[in-house]
Amino acid sequence: MARILILTPQLPIPPQALTGLSQGTTIRNFNLIAGLAKHQDIDLLTFADSGAPGVEELRAMLPCQTIVSEPTPARTLALRARDTVLSRLPDMALRLESRLMHDHLAQLLREHRYDVVQAEGIEMAPYLLDAAVRPRPASDGVPWPRLVFDDHNAEYVLQQRAFLTDARRPRRWVAAAYSLVQWRKLAGYERRVCGAADRVVAVSEADREALLRLMPGLFVTVVPNGVDLSFNRPGSVAPADGMTPHALVFTGKMDYRPNVDAVIWFADAVLPLITAQVPDARFYIVGQQPHARVQALAGRPVITVTGRVPDVRPYIAGAGVYVVPLRIGGGTRLKVLEAMAMGKAMVSTRLGCDGFAFEDGREVRFADEPAAFADAVVALLRDRGRAIALGQAARGYVEAHFGWDAIVPRLEELYA
Repeated sequence: MARILILTPQLPIPPQALTGLSQGTTIRNFNLIAGLAKHQDIDLLTFADSGAPGVEELRAMLPCQTIVSEPTPARTLALRARDTVLSRLPDMALRLESRLMHDHLAQLLREHRYDVVQAEGIEMAPYLLDAAVRPRPASDGVPWPRLVFDDHNAEYVLQQRAFLTDARRPRRWVAAAYSLVQWRKLAGYERRVCGAADRVVAVSEADREALLRLMPGLFVTVVPNGVDLSFNRPGSVAPADGMTPHALVFTGKMDYRPNVDAVIWFADAVLPLITAQVPDARFYIVGQQPHARVQALAGRPVITVTGRVPDVRPYIAGAGVYVVPLRIGGGTRLKVLEAMAMGKAMVSTRLGCDGFAFEDGREVRFADEPAAFADAVVALLRDRGRAIALGQAARGYVEAHFGWDAIVPRLEELYA
């Protein structure tokens, strides 16, 4: 049994406890930690947002030996703008910088003999780099902890895609300039972090290949995202009130830039083509902290912006088609696995399901252009038998490949 210190950017809250607060990284972190804790001793060093459950509540949910938390640092837009111009570090490397967190890390490393120190996502990479440069203890036959970097996205690729998307629209040139700067900074920083780690984890083969482009010869292990097959299953909840068979649903954290771009593109370019053929179709944008650009969509009669909800599953359950109109981003998306586990017919851009080996027409329908996307959605709304069959195939594929019980052992192999 190994003793492992895991560093997370937020409390790893189980979706069963607070679905409305959960996002992809918290769900992944919770399930990895819960699975590892069956065979390993886990300590947790994390940031805790206001309104999240306290350490004692979390301890009842998550079997960690020690939980140390600090409030999430506040960082103003003005400070981010200054650092974009003056700092050599990318925004993500500065987002959770905390002297107190570095002190906690130093104390834990002094007090415990860890076999592994694992950073979840690039926002926690500064603490992995901190551990990498700390003086090794006096020789007493105890090895220094193995350093593991779990890169939830190939982040430089996300910013590269954001730049290429926004550069085509003059109104988005300021955002494009930001992404260009972050792309360049992240490429160097992500390379540095991967080089400092003893083991690197990617969530998909596509992300693994992206990291290898940064560092040819880097040893990267793929440990994909998974899904709770019991919690997310067909019939687990009733549809949300008022949803019709022609409801179209997207779920996600709605201040996250790829999600904002996705729903605006869908609302502007795709949805009018759908409603011209299916007039009672309605688009539900479900998720916390909707950006002002997303909130503005709520003024359209065929669009509902829910904001934070206690549970996203009733909206997924009520979807005639679940849509994934993502044009920028990286990694493998938990929203895709959750909707598939609930047996939903899905239409996605190919980027939206990047990292998954899905086949067009078998588990999902792919479309990248507005007219093709709209036609795929309309076809499924009109042919419920086909939609049901697609959802059943999706559920079967997820059952076979993406249960957490099958995924956690892949991570444990790195500790051997």
